[in-house]
Formats: sequence, C-alpha cells, structure tokens
Amino acid sequence: MTNLLKRLAGWVALLLVVTAGMSRAQVTEKKALTLEGARKVITAAEAYAKQNNAPGGVIAIVDDGGNLMALERLDGTFAAGANISIGKARTAVMFKKPSKVFEDLINKGRTTMVALKDFTPLQGGIPIVVGGQIVGGVGVSGASSAQQDEELAIAGAQAAAEFTVTSTIPVPQTATYFAKGKVDAAFDKSAVLLERSEDGNFAVNTSRRDSPGVVEVHLKDADVMYVLKGSATIVTGGKLLDGKTVAPDEIRGSQLDGGDAHNLVPGDVLIIPRGEPHWFKEVRSPLLYFTVKVR
Repeated sequence: MTNLLKRLAGWVALLLVVTAGMSRAQVTEKKALTLEGARKVITAAEAYAKQNNAPGGVIAIVDDGGNLMALERLDGTFAAGANISIGKARTAVMFKKPSKVFEDLINKGRTTMVALKDFTPLQGGIPIVVGGQIVGGVGVSGASSAQQDEELAIAGAQAAAEFTVTSTIPVPQTATYFAKGKVDAAFDKSAVLLERSEDGNFAVNTSRRDSPGVVEVHLKDADVMYVLKGSATIVTGGKLLDGKTVAPDEIRGSQLDGGDAHNLVPGDVLIIPRGEPHWFKEVRSPLLYFTVKVR
C-alpha cells in the first residue's frame, strides 16, 4: 500500500492539471462560453426546476452575441415557450441586464421601449457572468410563474459564475503522508483520507463499495477515481429523472435515462465532470478506489 500512496501523490498532481483542463472546457481563455458550459447552465436550471416542482419550462442559452447555443424543453411546456425563452436570453445579454428590468420599466410607463428590435421585455432572462465579463445569457419560459422563470434562470447563471479560467490549481505547500495502517483502516469504512484543502480545491477519499448505489450528481465537484481492487459497472451521463437535493450542491435519485456504461477494473482511472450524473449499477465487492474530489 505504501507504493500505492507514492504513486497516488504523483497521480493527484497530474489529475489536478487534467481537471483544470476540464474547467477550461467550460470557458475558454477569451472567456467565451463553450457548449459544455452552456449544458452545465441548463443542468443547474433543470435541477432547480425539479427541486421546486416547476410544471414545465424551456431553458435557452445564448452566447455573448445573442446566438442560440443550447435549448432544453421540459415536459409539459407550452409550444411558444422556446421562442420566448430565447428572446429573454438575448435581451439579457444584448442589454447586459436581467430582462425583468425592462418589464418593470414598461410597467411604469416607458412603453416606447417595445419598439426595440429583437427585444423580449419579460421576466426570466439573466446574463451569464464569468470573471466580471458577460459571456452569454440564459432565458426561461413556461414555469409556474414569471418569478419562477427567473429563479430557474438565476440558478443556471449561478452555476456559470463558478466556471474558472485559471490554468493551474494550487496544491498544498507541504507534503502529507499517510501510513499503510491508516490507509487500510480508512478503506475499511470508506472514509475521507485528506480533508478539503484550505483553498477548497480538492479532497481525497478512500472509497469502498460492496453493493450498487443511487444516481449521484455533484454540482461543484469533479470526481477522479482510481480503482485498486474489485470491479464494477458504472453508468455516467444521461438524464436524472427523479433528482432530489440531499445536501448543498449534492443531488441523488434512482432513475437514470440513458448514459454510458464503463466496466471498472484495478488500474482504471475514471474522471467524472461536475454536474454529470453517475451510478454504480453493479459492484463485485469489495470495490476499493481512491477518489480525488476537485472543485
């Protein structure tokens, strides 16, 4: 196990660089929203919709020029919702303000604003801001009310606010050593080996599974797994159908639609981006693996 710890130390450093690259996939160096980033915004808004029993909704994402990048139509949404949500997103990004600002102005009597071209002055459009710059907009239409439209849009925009454009992730300034006995004991009970660092960037878990689990979604943490013993089938991706928030930024459920199956054996490494559903469907116990949780 000591040799494994030595390999793990180098492996963690390498994976921190790898996962930093994953973060850059959400926002480029020029702070332009990527398709992956747009999907992350939709995932966060959709999760909020399910948690708050929204009866429907269309979530539209546009880039900083108002061009449509991604759109998700929830079940039960009225037909015009798509065009309205796109209009809200474009209004938010082109005017660099929440679309509610303009709805309020018109309600107060400034009706001449309705003559503006490509303008949807309805509540539910929010600019997407990263590093102080607007990189896109999110618009929602078709929830239970105009206020809930905006709440969904805000939830998506808040997820985007956590995107990072840094090329490196700081690591602890001093080495941390765990003796074999402590590591073995940690694996016996599936414990946290290294608590999240002071800068909050990562933690290391000694993970053990003896049976299948539920579907998990971590909204802030990417999981980097290295299998030591046992084997399992894990499904990643797809769409969580019955997600419920069980802790801050942690969603669980039992029904997963679609996804890709991976058969894990000792020596395998699996990297799961934040916001991506994953499910240990089958486990040949005991399954022992290190998990580096990168924020």
